[in-house]
Amino acid sequence: MINITLPDGAVKEVKEGSSPFEVAKSISEGLARNVISAKFNETIVEANTPLNSDGSLTLYTWNNNEGKKAFWHSSAHILAQALEELYPKVKLWVGPAIENGFYYDVDLGDESLSEKDFKKIEDKMLEIARGKHDFKMRSVSKADALSYYKEKNEYKVDLISNLEDGDITFCDHSTFTDLCRGGHIPNTGIVKAVKILSVAGAYFKGDEKNKQLTRVYGISFPKQKELTEYLELIEEAKKRDHRKLGKELELFTFSQKVGQGLPLWLPKGAALRERLEDFLKKAQKKAGYEMVVTPHIGQKELYVTSGHYAKYGEDSFQPIHTPKDDEEFLLKPMNCPHHCEIYNASPFSYKDLPKRYAEFGTVYRYEQSGELHGLTRVRGFTQDDAHIFCTPDQLSGEFKNVIDLTLYVLGSLGFENFTAQVSVRNLDQPEKYIGEVENWQKAEQAIIDAAEEKGLDYVIETGEAAFYGPKLDFMVKDALGRNWQLGTIQVDYNLPERFDLTYKGSDNELHRPIMIHRAPFGSLERFVALLLEHTGGNFPLWLIPKQAIILPVSEKHENYAEKVLNSLENHEIRALIDNRNETVGKKIREAELKKIPFMLIVGESEESAETIAVRKHGGEDLGSISISQFSDLVSKEINSTLKSF
Repeated sequence: MINITLPDGAVKEVKEGSSPFEVAKSISEGLARNVISAKFNETIVEANTPLNSDGSLTLYTWNNNEGKKAFWHSSAHILAQALEELYPKVKLWVGPAIENGFYYDVDLGDESLSEKDFKKIEDKMLEIARGKHDFKMRSVSKADALSYYKEKNEYKVDLISNLEDGDITFCDHSTFTDLCRGGHIPNTGIVKAVKILSVAGAYFKGDEKNKQLTRVYGISFPKQKELTEYLELIEEAKKRDHRKLGKELELFTFSQKVGQGLPLWLPKGAALRERLEDFLKKAQKKAGYEMVVTPHIGQKELYVTSGHYAKYGEDSFQPIHTPKDDEEFLLKPMNCPHHCEIYNASPFSYKDLPKRYAEFGTVYRYEQSGELHGLTRVRGFTQDDAHIFCTPDQLSGEFKNVIDLTLYVLGSLGFENFTAQVSVRNLDQPEKYIGEVENWQKAEQAIIDAAEEKGLDYVIETGEAAFYGPKLDFMVKDALGRNWQLGTIQVDYNLPERFDLTYKGSDNELHRPIMIHRAPFGSLERFVALLLEHTGGNFPLWLIPKQAIILPVSEKHENYAEKVLNSLENHEIRALIDNRNETVGKKIREAELKKIPFMLIVGESEESAETIAVRKHGGEDLGSISISQFSDLVSKEINSTLKSF
């Protein structure tokens, strides 16, 4: 008999060799019917894996993220089998589960795959799934694994050549075999609904010097109803696509002549950015930040010192050489090294700390052209960056203050549904990080303590730390149920060491400050993109470029419209007049498409009574009111969303 400890601390005594499925069955038949994967002693296992020792067991169903991961990873195997049967020349590379669904990268040889082929792939996948084939893992020696793929798939041979003998496993189902680490559902029959979503190009190993493969994206569900609901969500997402809305609302554009991944902000978009900046600057000023400005380039040696060049040199733009001197500069990939040098410009004592430097700094990072996507993946973007230099005694308080600021920013913009993620090191990969282990331990504990003291609902994610320090990331769920990382706070003991930052302590000795990196927006580009999709372009009233549009009924009411506009400007309400020779009905329809919150119609009766007829975006008629009443209405709505900090 062995003892199995469940997540709630309960201990089940079962026969040695029992599977997670059998453990679930000993708890309830209902649970057993729904278990599709498990974790035993921190290792993901199959639901039918024999358990041969005491240990901790977590059971996963479709309702758990790990359960979905196993479901979608298994579906990738089914996709791979379908592709092999439909395209005999296909060569498989990798097929992981992703946040929503799965993909498989394949070499189709001289064949191609397009949207017209999706239906036959889906049908073949469902045919395979209905066979209820068990997924079975088996260990394979490195020699046998290489021999299996040697004549037919150089991509798998490359993968195997980097694996250790004894750690290689194959997964079999039906007549299909694939190189795989594991993590599957019990059998293919659990998959009831599939959809091929798209195809795209993907370079082998992500290197554009290598051959371009075909990436086939798909998603699957245990019920057809769930697939139908997901596809409806996808259609809504298309309507909310920030690239589509950005064009319709005249916020930003791109130019091939300027360069891929380099957004151009149009007047309305620039005004939107400026309001976001002013909003954060006002809060930062109250929180004791000082604004600084740093250049768009820096000497290569600056980023060598910080460690960024060693970690991200290949993802940076190539060095810029000055015409006459033997100097090398880089387009700035990070603001933090520059802020370290600002701190170094003056001597500080413990009485001067904390120093809080903030900047809306534009940085540049190379992204492959195939990875660029509107404002969410660009090559030049502006971070709402700040760095706090503090003493060890001040670290906890400063970190919690930044949490408060981040929550204020997210709350004021309607991002209320989030999880805090404590991103820590992967202890099995120490080469990924710089600095002393002791400092990492202190930094990680400081973040966990702050998250608990602020009452955050947080999870710990191993391996997600920055190379110089752990961080607290805010994972926000948008209106479509998608998760995004917005806002990050990092604790860093390493850059102060690398840049030899000091302050004089009360003992008259020099000490090393601790550095907090912080960006509530992350980047203005990505934040605006996500805000567009979250709100569908219906921005909060305090932020939207134009809060009202004045619609004169005829040309003879234009003078009164101008008078209304001046009065609104005196009340600090952003408005414009549509005095085109069009019907009021057409003007209203177009104002609706531009998502202007209020339409103010002025005609004979409004001019006589010195009122405005107010119509809200969406069709609600508020009747005729005075401008001061309208101003109060706008102020009330703004105050309901824009809290004071």
